[in-house]
This record gives sequence, C-alpha cells and structure tokens, in this order.
Amino acid sequence: MAALYLLTFDKMAGMNILLIEDEPEVAAFLKTGLEEQQHHVTIVTDGLEGASIATSQEFDVMILDIILPGLNGFNVCKQVRAHKKDLPILMLTALGTVGDKIHGFENGADDYLTKPFHFEELLARINALTRRNNLASGRIYKIADLEVDCDKGVAYRDGKIVMLTTKEFTLLEILAANKNKILSRNEIAGKVWGINFDRGTNLIDVYINYLRTKIDKNHSKKLIQTVIGRGYMLKD
Repeated sequence: MAALYLLTFDKMAGMNILLIEDEPEVAAFLKTGLEEQQHHVTIVTDGLEGASIATSQEFDVMILDIILPGLNGFNVCKQVRAHKKDLPILMLTALGTVGDKIHGFENGADDYLTKPFHFEELLARINALTRRNNLASGRIYKIADLEVDCDKGVAYRDGKIVMLTTKEFTLLEILAANKNKILSRNEIAGKVWGINFDRGTNLIDVYINYLRTKIDKNHSKKLIQTVIGRGYMLKD
C-alpha cells in the first residue's frame, strides 16, 4: 500500500476527479486522501464504463490504472483523449517500464506515476497538471510564421491551426517563452512534467519529435532545433 503523507500544501480549489481503479484498497485510499483535500472523487472499476463516463461527463482530472477489466487503461486513455483534448490524465499503475510509460504518453496521458507511490507526490502531480505554468497570461509568442497564444491554448503555423495535445502545447509554450534559448532536457522535464520526472527515459525526445511532426514537417523552415549535447531550442 502506498504511504499516505498529508503534508501542508497550498490547497487547490476542490476538483471533480474521475478515478478509474479496480483495486478496492487503492481506490478507497485515494478517495479518502483526495476528499480530505476537498476534492470530489468518482470511482469506476471497469475500463469500458470509465471511458463512457469520462467522455459523457465533466471532470477536472482523470486518474487511470492500466490493468482494468473491460478495457485496459491505454485504450481508455486513447478513447477519452479523442473526445476530451484538454482533460488532464494521470496514469497510476504498477507497470513501470520505459516502454509502458512511452505507450501511455503516446495514447494521450499527461503524466505517469508508478505504484507504490507517496500520496504527497500524487497531489503535487495533480496540482502541476491542473494549473498553468508560470507564464504570463494572455501572452502571444510569435516565431517566424508560428504563433502561440498562451491564453487560448492554441498554436498556428502559417495561419493554420495546429492540433496539439495538452502536453504538446505545454512543451511548445515553454520553448516559445524561451525562443532562441537552449533548454536542456532536464530543464524541459522539470518545466513540462513537474517534480520527480524519470529522466532515464527518452520521453523528451519523443515529444520533441511529436512537435516537429506537427510544427515543422510540411514547412521548409524548421523552427525546432537540436543543439547536440545541450538540448533543444525554438529558433526564430
């Protein structure tokens, strides 16, 4: 059982949280801890039912196991993401290989936490997922023919909207806010994925490639640059 450490946090406003978890003890533990933080928790134990509820009702964040009856968490995530582009999704699972993590992110997860876990880390990750990064509200960044509207959460390249997931937009926003500046992988991991991110994976490179496909692929001018041995930059 994960350790429950209820530390003193700047409490988030009460959120409506969907928890898709089939282990009764884990579900009860999370519900108790989250409700002590003034959140409302809906527990679903089946993947098919969870996907249906997530796409038909409104939630502030979804916490999702992978090994579920009915439909596994990867497929739940994929289905939900197709309908809810902006819903923060945290995968909480015992599957902790690099391949599992990448598969989770590829299917639309915003963050990935392995069991066993500490409750205060779960809270911190939820907090990170549901708040905006400390970037100036309403700022619009322009790099060549790329426009990143931070307030609306929309990006345009050559006047055409670029369809991005929440995490892809956050990464682009960080790069745009630091245009012409090299950001190391560690800096990107901290700013985009929050605390205790597993830097032993290649997720930074994977997400940079996602952005390149959507931002640069069909344009002669490539804006996302790799600086070998140092990191990445969005170059004007």
